[in-house]
Amino acid sequence: MSGNEMEYTHQAVTEAFGPAGRMLLKLSKTVAVAGGLIFVVLVVMSIVSIVGRKLFSVVVPGDFEVLQMGAAFASATFFAYCHMIHGDVKVDFFTQYLAPRKVAVLDATGSLLIGLFGALLAWRTAVGAVSLYETHETSMILGWPVWVAQALMVPSFMLMSIVGFYMCGHLLRLASGRIK
Repeated sequence: MSGNEMEYTHQAVTEAFGPAGRMLLKLSKTVAVAGGLIFVVLVVMSIVSIVGRKLFSVVVPGDFEVLQMGAAFASATFFAYCHMIHGDVKVDFFTQYLAPRKVAVLDATGSLLIGLFGALLAWRTAVGAVSLYETHETSMILGWPVWVAQALMVPSFMLMSIVGFYMCGHLLRLASGRIK
Protein backbone atom coordinates (compact mmCIF):
# COMPACT_ATOMS: atom_id res chain seq x y z
CA MET A 1 0.00 0.00 0.00
CA SER A 2 1.31 3.45 -0.82
CA GLY A 3 1.68 6.10 1.87
CA ASN A 4 -1.49 7.86 0.69
CA GLU A 5 -3.72 4.81 0.98
CA MET A 6 -5.30 4.16 4.32
CA GLU A 7 -4.66 0.87 6.00
CA TYR A 8 -8.02 -0.84 6.37
CA THR A 9 -7.67 -3.89 8.57
CA HIS A 10 -9.47 -4.94 11.72
CA GLN A 11 -6.44 -4.01 13.81
CA ALA A 12 -6.06 -0.62 12.14
CA VAL A 13 -9.74 0.17 12.66
CA THR A 14 -9.82 -0.82 16.33
CA GLU A 15 -6.48 0.85 17.13
CA ALA A 16 -7.94 4.08 15.80
CA PHE A 17 -10.81 4.04 18.31
CA GLY A 18 -10.95 7.12 20.45
CA PRO A 19 -11.91 7.13 24.14
CA ALA A 20 -15.60 6.65 23.32
CA GLY A 21 -14.84 3.72 21.03
CA ARG A 22 -12.61 2.04 23.59
CA MET A 23 -15.33 2.49 26.22
CA LEU A 24 -17.96 1.03 23.86
CA LEU A 25 -15.66 -1.88 23.04
CA LYS A 26 -15.08 -2.62 26.73
CA LEU A 27 -18.80 -2.33 27.54
CA SER A 28 -19.90 -4.49 24.62
CA LYS A 29 -17.27 -7.11 25.50
CA THR A 30 -18.43 -7.16 29.13
CA VAL A 31 -22.07 -7.56 28.05
CA ALA A 32 -21.11 -10.36 25.64
CA VAL A 33 -19.16 -12.19 28.34
CA ALA A 34 -22.17 -11.92 30.66
CA GLY A 35 -24.34 -13.40 27.89
CA GLY A 36 -21.83 -16.22 27.45
CA LEU A 37 -21.95 -16.97 31.17
CA ILE A 38 -25.74 -17.11 31.00
CA PHE A 39 -25.46 -19.67 28.20
CA VAL A 40 -23.07 -21.74 30.34
CA VAL A 41 -25.60 -21.72 33.19
CA LEU A 42 -28.37 -22.71 30.75
CA VAL A 43 -26.28 -25.60 29.40
CA VAL A 44 -25.52 -26.85 32.92
CA MET A 45 -29.21 -26.60 33.81
CA SER A 46 -30.14 -28.54 30.67
CA ILE A 47 -27.59 -31.26 31.40
CA VAL A 48 -28.85 -31.59 34.98
CA SER A 49 -32.42 -31.80 33.72
CA ILE A 50 -31.64 -34.36 30.99
CA VAL A 51 -29.51 -36.55 33.25
CA GLY A 52 -32.06 -36.25 36.04
CA ARG A 53 -34.87 -37.21 33.67
CA LYS A 54 -33.02 -40.26 32.32
CA LEU A 55 -31.40 -41.58 35.50
CA PHE A 56 -33.57 -40.46 38.39
CA SER A 57 -36.96 -39.57 36.86
CA VAL A 58 -36.47 -36.03 38.22
CA VAL A 59 -36.44 -32.93 36.06
CA VAL A 60 -35.71 -29.26 36.55
CA PRO A 61 -39.20 -27.75 36.64
CA GLY A 62 -39.79 -25.39 33.73
CA ASP A 63 -36.42 -26.12 32.14
CA PHE A 64 -37.73 -25.35 28.66
CA GLU A 65 -39.18 -22.04 29.83
CA VAL A 66 -35.96 -21.00 31.55
CA LEU A 67 -33.94 -22.06 28.50
CA GLN A 68 -36.20 -20.14 26.13
CA MET A 69 -36.20 -16.93 28.17
CA GLY A 70 -32.51 -17.08 29.07
CA ALA A 71 -31.36 -17.86 25.54
CA ALA A 72 -33.39 -14.98 24.10
CA PHE A 73 -31.77 -12.54 26.50
CA ALA A 74 -28.27 -14.01 26.24
CA SER A 75 -28.21 -14.14 22.44
CA ALA A 76 -29.03 -10.43 22.26
CA THR A 77 -25.87 -9.63 24.25
CA PHE A 78 -23.47 -10.64 21.47
CA PHE A 79 -24.52 -8.31 18.63
CA ALA A 80 -22.73 -5.13 19.71
CA TYR A 81 -19.38 -6.80 20.42
CA CYS A 82 -19.57 -8.82 17.24
CA HIS A 83 -20.07 -5.65 15.21
CA MET A 84 -17.29 -3.74 17.00
CA ILE A 85 -14.70 -6.40 16.23
CA HIS A 86 -15.90 -6.85 12.64
CA GLY A 87 -17.30 -10.29 13.40
CA ASP A 88 -20.28 -9.73 11.12
CA VAL A 89 -20.75 -12.00 8.14
CA LYS A 90 -19.57 -10.12 5.07
CA VAL A 91 -19.32 -11.16 1.45
CA ASP A 92 -15.95 -9.78 0.39
CA PHE A 93 -16.22 -11.29 -3.07
CA PHE A 94 -17.67 -8.06 -4.48
CA THR A 95 -15.38 -5.68 -2.61
CA GLN A 96 -12.02 -7.46 -2.60
CA TYR A 97 -10.64 -5.32 -5.43
CA LEU A 98 -12.11 -2.00 -4.30
CA ALA A 99 -9.97 0.73 -2.80
CA PRO A 100 -9.82 0.63 1.02
CA ARG A 101 -11.64 3.97 1.28
CA LYS A 102 -14.56 2.64 -0.76
CA VAL A 103 -14.73 -0.48 1.39
CA ALA A 104 -14.74 1.73 4.50
CA VAL A 105 -17.63 3.77 3.08
CA LEU A 106 -19.58 0.57 2.32
CA ASP A 107 -18.84 -0.74 5.83
CA ALA A 108 -19.95 2.61 7.27
CA THR A 109 -23.23 2.24 5.38
CA GLY A 110 -23.61 -1.25 6.82
CA SER A 111 -22.90 0.11 10.29
CA LEU A 112 -25.55 2.78 9.81
CA LEU A 113 -28.02 0.03 8.93
CA ILE A 114 -26.94 -1.95 12.02
CA GLY A 115 -27.55 1.17 14.13
CA LEU A 116 -30.99 1.72 12.63
CA PHE A 117 -31.91 -1.95 12.95
CA GLY A 118 -30.73 -2.02 16.57
CA ALA A 119 -32.87 1.02 17.34
CA LEU A 120 -35.87 -0.61 15.66
CA LEU A 121 -35.34 -3.84 17.61
CA ALA A 122 -34.94 -1.97 20.90
CA TRP A 123 -38.09 0.05 20.28
CA ARG A 124 -40.29 -2.87 19.20
CA THR A 125 -38.94 -5.18 21.90
CA ALA A 126 -39.70 -2.53 24.53
CA VAL A 127 -43.21 -2.07 23.14
CA GLY A 128 -43.71 -5.85 23.23
CA ALA A 129 -42.44 -6.04 26.82
CA VAL A 130 -44.86 -3.30 27.89
CA SER A 131 -47.70 -5.14 26.17
CA LEU A 132 -46.77 -8.39 27.94
CA TYR A 133 -46.57 -6.52 31.24
CA GLU A 134 -50.01 -4.98 30.75
CA THR A 135 -51.59 -8.34 29.93
CA HIS A 136 -49.82 -10.04 32.88
CA GLU A 137 -48.71 -12.92 30.66
CA THR A 138 -46.75 -15.58 32.54
CA SER A 139 -44.92 -18.74 31.60
CA MET A 140 -47.05 -21.87 31.74
CA ILE A 141 -45.14 -24.01 34.24
CA LEU A 142 -43.24 -21.59 36.47
CA GLY A 143 -45.64 -18.68 36.23
CA TRP A 144 -42.79 -16.23 35.62
CA PRO A 145 -43.74 -12.91 34.02
CA VAL A 146 -42.75 -13.19 30.37
CA TRP A 147 -42.22 -9.45 29.97
CA VAL A 148 -39.07 -9.55 32.11
CA ALA A 149 -37.15 -11.73 29.64
CA GLN A 150 -38.22 -9.52 26.76
CA ALA A 151 -37.37 -6.31 28.61
CA LEU A 152 -33.89 -7.65 29.40
CA MET A 153 -33.13 -7.71 25.66
CA VAL A 154 -33.78 -3.98 25.22
CA PRO A 155 -30.47 -2.68 26.65
CA SER A 156 -28.50 -5.06 24.42
CA PHE A 157 -30.37 -3.87 21.34
CA MET A 158 -29.80 -0.26 22.41
CA LEU A 159 -26.08 -0.98 22.77
CA MET A 160 -26.12 -2.58 19.32
CA SER A 161 -27.68 0.57 17.93
CA ILE A 162 -25.16 2.87 19.63
CA VAL A 163 -22.27 0.71 18.39
CA GLY A 164 -23.67 0.75 14.85
CA PHE A 165 -23.90 4.54 14.82
CA TYR A 166 -20.46 4.90 16.41
CA MET A 167 -18.88 2.53 13.87
CA CYS A 168 -20.58 4.40 11.02
CA GLY A 169 -19.04 7.69 12.10
CA HIS A 170 -15.71 6.06 12.90
CA LEU A 171 -15.46 4.36 9.50
CA LEU A 172 -16.45 7.55 7.69
CA ARG A 173 -13.73 9.47 9.56
CA LEU A 174 -11.29 6.69 8.70
CA ALA A 175 -12.30 6.80 5.01
CA SER A 176 -11.97 10.58 4.87
CA GLY A 177 -8.43 10.41 6.24
CA ARG A 178 -9.22 12.30 9.46
CA ILE A 179 -8.07 9.25 11.40
CA LYS A 180 -4.71 7.68 10.64
